[in-house]
Amino acid sequence: MRRERFDKMNVIPFIDIVLVLLVIVLATATFVKNQTIQVDLPSASSKKSEDKKNIQIVVNKEGVYSYEGEVMSLDLIKEKLLKLDPKKDLIALRMDRSSEFQYFVDIIDILKTKNFENISIITKK
Repeated sequence: MRRERFDKMNVIPFIDIVLVLLVIVLATATFVKNQTIQVDLPSASSKKSEDKKNIQIVVNKEGVYSYEGEVMSLDLIKEKLLKLDPKKDLIALRMDRSSEFQYFVDIIDILKTKNFENISIITKK
């Protein structure tokens, strides 16, 4: 009995396996995306009011920072922000449209080091 040389590889079973895996991945991906549950939250008549401070930080296009209407350096703003309570205080950030993105990143970096949860980026309609 004579043996043939093995110089060809049959790739059809490999393609079948890859297609089955692709179908499984696509089916799972759509399932994971659609598993959110819509919930209509109830309302309550008694509402606890919290004493939250609304802190305004404004940056113009030249990179001049303002904290509560007072022009300050970034270091002074950092000192003031680090004294605030990150869970209670609300930070409202107003940036000029033509300001550099780095000014925005500088403020957000300070807020992230203190783990602020309430940050608003104010835009116009």
